[in-house]
Amino acid sequence: MKGVSILGSTGSIGCNTLKVVRHLGDIRVTAMAAGRNMATFAEQIAEFKPDLVSCTDEICAEQLEKELFERNTSVPKIELGETGLVNVATHPEAETVVSATVGAVGFVPTLRAIEAGKRIALANKETLVMAGELMTEAAKRSGAEILPVDSEHNAIHQCLRGERSDEVKRLILTASGGPFRTKTKEEIAAATREQALNHPNWKMGEKITIDSATLMNKGLEVIEAKWLFGFDADQISVIVHPQSVVHSMVEMVDGSVIAQLGVTDMKHPIQYALTWPDRKPNILEPLNIGSLSQLTFEEPDLERFPCLGLAFQALRSGGTMPAVLNAANEIAVQAFLDSKIRLNEIAEINAAVMNEHTAIAASDLNAVLEADAWARERAIMKLSKTAAAN
Repeated sequence: MKGVSILGSTGSIGCNTLKVVRHLGDIRVTAMAAGRNMATFAEQIAEFKPDLVSCTDEICAEQLEKELFERNTSVPKIELGETGLVNVATHPEAETVVSATVGAVGFVPTLRAIEAGKRIALANKETLVMAGELMTEAAKRSGAEILPVDSEHNAIHQCLRGERSDEVKRLILTASGGPFRTKTKEEIAAATREQALNHPNWKMGEKITIDSATLMNKGLEVIEAKWLFGFDADQISVIVHPQSVVHSMVEMVDGSVIAQLGVTDMKHPIQYALTWPDRKPNILEPLNIGSLSQLTFEEPDLERFPCLGLAFQALRSGGTMPAVLNAANEIAVQAFLDSKIRLNEIAEINAAVMNEHTAIAASDLNAVLEADAWARERAIMKLSKTAAAN
């Protein structure tokens, strides 16, 4: 049986990955890592019986042992923190690593898995946003494959099967537009936490849902697409598609446009990444083409959603600028979730931190981590001023 490790097993992507594993039947979960949801983690361990698990700290480990004891389940080897994440990501019996942690925490473990030559089913977009050059160069040296789990990049990957890069004019990432697609700037500024978390199409974690509401998620995907597929910012565009049926498109030099359509369920791209280059029957109901009465597309409004423009700006600046944007955004999003700032102030904090940064080459780990730490510090300073003004 194929071995798989999962970073972030209790999150949305991790839980859906386990559903796919359960369905396929020919994959063994050799190692798993989770954050603090030990009750769910214990249930997963009891069912899939990995050799190694990792959680955040000693408190979580003690809780996990208690949860496993109550389920009469043997306790596997438990490791902690980044060391545990790295050991899960590089587990010798795992051929594939599902990188599904949220934010920068998955950066180093994913890099180590790439260096170890693993196939990476990548759902943690921050990994390539922070250090796309570093990651892709490491993959070239080790022979690791990086397969996207994000529905948009997964769609692009499917559209490019068998196509030559010189035949491609541009990549077209689709965006749902989020919960505020038709709202004014004033309505967006006044949006509540609950409204921002009410995504019309997808059920996701809190951070990615807020990023979808600001279109930052699409901006991060633009940066990620550059490193996944080797196209520059001028060859990547975004189109708003509220129905989320067309997951992305590729325009060819002859004017043809290839699109990938499917149901709005992450189990499809997860299974695609796990079984590549093969396709296997899915547990999902197929897309009912006859029921599609209308598919609409519109240009994104960068005035109402400036985070998307900031991402293009960061990509064109290059070097450490995308890592700075990502770090500032993580701080700002959490501040919004904690009701410290308004939704529109996320973009303001991101822009302010970017404006203070002079990008340098992001070709080594220290440069990326230093830029990340600097941006978090600056974002916290900006946040304090913004929160005080509110």
